[in-house]
Amino acid sequence: MATLNTLFQEHIRKKGMIFSPVETSIFDLLKCGPGPSSSHTIGPMKAGYDFLCLCRERLNGFAKKPSHFIVRLYGSLSATGKGHGTCAAVLAGLLGHKPEKCPAGLLKEISRSPDQHYTQMLGDIPITLSLHNVIYDSVVHNFPYNNTLVIALMDTQGEVLFEREYYSVGGGFIQWKGWQAPQLGKPVHPYQTMKELQIRLEQTGLTLHELLLDNETAITGTSRVEILQYLDELIETMVMGVKRGLSKEGVLPGTLNVQRKAGVLYEKAKTLTIPHERFMCCLNAYAMATAEENADGGVIVTTPTCGASGVLPALLYAMRYDMHIGDRAVREGFLAAVAIGFLAKHNAAIAGAEVGCQGEVGVASAMSAAMLTHARGFNAEYTANAAEIALEHHLGLTCDPVGGYVQIPCIERNAVGAVKAYNAFLLAISEDPKSHRVSLDSAIEAMGETGREMNAKFKETSLGGLAVSMVNC
Repeated sequence: MATLNTLFQEHIRKKGMIFSPVETSIFDLLKCGPGPSSSHTIGPMKAGYDFLCLCRERLNGFAKKPSHFIVRLYGSLSATGKGHGTCAAVLAGLLGHKPEKCPAGLLKEISRSPDQHYTQMLGDIPITLSLHNVIYDSVVHNFPYNNTLVIALMDTQGEVLFEREYYSVGGGFIQWKGWQAPQLGKPVHPYQTMKELQIRLEQTGLTLHELLLDNETAITGTSRVEILQYLDELIETMVMGVKRGLSKEGVLPGTLNVQRKAGVLYEKAKTLTIPHERFMCCLNAYAMATAEENADGGVIVTTPTCGASGVLPALLYAMRYDMHIGDRAVREGFLAAVAIGFLAKHNAAIAGAEVGCQGEVGVASAMSAAMLTHARGFNAEYTANAAEIALEHHLGLTCDPVGGYVQIPCIERNAVGAVKAYNAFLLAISEDPKSHRVSLDSAIEAMGETGREMNAKFKETSLGGLAVSMVNC
């Protein structure tokens, strides 16, 4: 392995590149939690829980008696927090709930009772909490990340005893002022781009999913058996999300009066006599089923975000039940999808508040195309090309949720993203992979550049695009 690493580093040196390898864990990228938004729901809940733990650790060091919490939301969290359930999410975190253990329906229950007061204990001191302690502050600010929240523990006189500045950076990841990346193990097969990943595959002779498993074990110390068990649990969570969404009907929460359509669409698919029309209609229904569950605050998997959580489960569900692809191949394809998510997050972003919906549904579509291509037995060149095609044709996609709800255009956009993923797979496997002109790395770079240049009002603020034109018409 030393020889391979030496050759690889020589390649990087000749290219004049600074080598900063992907070191994200599968366990960090893919998380279970309540919808509707990884940045606006899961991230703030994690921040609230983290702050609660810190306050308990520091309790004996406070000069005065704690009384209550104050939370201030900034940027996109302030602009669309109401529609995304941000207030209820951060309050649930301060009440001691983690996203992956959050009881079903808790956020809806909190949101329905805005005047309800709750009590959280710090040692033997009762701390009061309510939704009125969460303040929607400036949309335009000077913090380093769009999605910023500041949580403070106050004394009885309204003075700050302790506070922390948190950033919800996308996909449910949080950071804070002074944050440093945790010290984990180093990947045994380091890479930072798809090109470098393909070099690693050629050097080692490993398949894409085998390389991902090797790296995950090296980074986290988790055994391969435990990793596969976790992946299987995530897969079952996604499958159950599709099934729940297909079985439900009625109106989604909020003021938009959006009707659930997945079940109706699925029943319609059964009546279609042309096979490819029936399959495509089912694929749309599967994606909308999970997207509707997400909009209703149901438990989903961040693939790579809550807002895009319907795309990959739709392909996965179709692979299992319509294409009859075996569970092992599905799992291996899922790992290929993770590799694409890693690259997008590492080299651009996956948060709508940072790069628009190209980083959410666009990346989800690319991950899904890679998953299907790898599961069907095609090599890494085909897999990368399928991911590139899916991402390329989402470039420039804005994030403009109407009313701040993850419903319009988000739910149908998940369905379209799933269809694009399937089409990207067909296009990729129909050509000589070496004749493909656009690389995945260039598409990810373009996504990052487009996101940086995109006007802030098109990045999850509901201040532009469809969020405005629909209201004005």
